[in-house]
Amino acid sequence: MRPDIVIPALMGCALLWWISRGMNWSTRLIVAAITLVMIMGILLLERSLN
Repeated sequence: MRPDIVIPALMGCALLWWISRGMNWSTRLIVAAITLVMIMGILLLERSLN
């Protein structure tokens, strides 16, 4: 597995876990979806600039 994909995904999961401790499940799913979209967007932007 490539570290440029794995490391941001793990960091996003850790941040999501830390933030979502007081949220209900529907809010957690929405935040998880937004986080994944942001990670994919950043990765696509990095690849297009190189």
